[in-house]
Amino acid sequence: MALRLVEFVVAGNEASDLLPVRSPAVLRAHHARRGFWTVLDEGPVERCLALLLEREDGEWVAQHVAADAGVENGRTEDGEALAHHDGGVYVFGSHFGSKAGPLRPRRAFVARFREDDAATGTLPVHVVRNRFRLHRAVNDALAAAPLTPLPPGDRVRHRFIVETLARGTARAKSWVSRLTEDDLPLNVEAAAFTPTGTVLLGLRFPVTAEGEPILVELAGVAGMFAADPAWPQAVGAYALTGVTPPGALTGFRAIAPTADGGYAAVIGSIDALGKGSVLLDDHPQGGAVTSRHVRFRLDVTPDARVAGKVVADLAPFHHVEGLAELAGRCWYVTDEDHRVALWSD
Repeated sequence: MALRLVEFVVAGNEASDLLPVRSPAVLRAHHARRGFWTVLDEGPVERCLALLLEREDGEWVAQHVAADAGVENGRTEDGEALAHHDGGVYVFGSHFGSKAGPLRPRRAFVARFREDDAATGTLPVHVVRNRFRLHRAVNDALAAAPLTPLPPGDRVRHRFIVETLARGTARAKSWVSRLTEDDLPLNVEAAAFTPTGTVLLGLRFPVTAEGEPILVELAGVAGMFAADPAWPQAVGAYALTGVTPPGALTGFRAIAPTADGGYAAVIGSIDALGKGSVLLDDHPQGGAVTSRHVRFRLDVTPDARVAGKVVADLAPFHHVEGLAELAGRCWYVTDEDHRVALWSD
């Protein structure tokens, strides 16, 4: 596939995910005919929101968005996934840790803002740090599903789970009750709301024992933002079949709803090569995997499988972080050192 490139520099940072701007007010405010949200992955969420905009004269520009998370300013990191729901934009943290562990509570968050509010002034962002409640809900869903997750390996289990428990216990953190030594570390990389209001979380890790990417469906995410929060409940966990190369491990990198009621997604490596990943130390077959653009419908079989179809092999890219199918074109954003790279077909 031949792709065209638009390059940006946005606070010297790297992009995660790609979400079309739906708000006419935001486009008017920036004299743009179209645009995308992205989230930068180095720093707290309120400092990491950006717009990639095509101005009315055809020029592409990047706009770092000034935002305020109130009392939660500076208390999050590693925003990874963006999704639209009911006039709002949701930002999901990775719920993971550094590449050598342990899990980091600052990454266990969901944020929300009204898209129209980005048209004027500083953008208010509502952040909810869930203190591993989503970790617990997702792990319980994986345990209950008729799927066999790939065992994490001794180093992964020790670095991400055992060390997290030890640190939390030493600091008398209440969230240690939400982790067990048998848990799987989660790396949330993708999200999309369904028409019924549930959200599909695409996991980069864990994957199934067959190497297939896993979706977890959650209900009640909006309830986290109520004055008296109600925490999400897992509906189910599903494996996406038919899209992983033989002998490889692939996880989700992005998910987006499509106009026909289905979903487009990017799958790829379970972690980045050459950056000290203990995941790849234990599972090297999950590293040298190029990205693939796939589609699926949420038709879940009794054994918790969802059939997928490969749309395009995005080789030689290993690091596609977001996609959008907009106005008959496919758009991708890649994770590049110190730049944001937007590609279109």
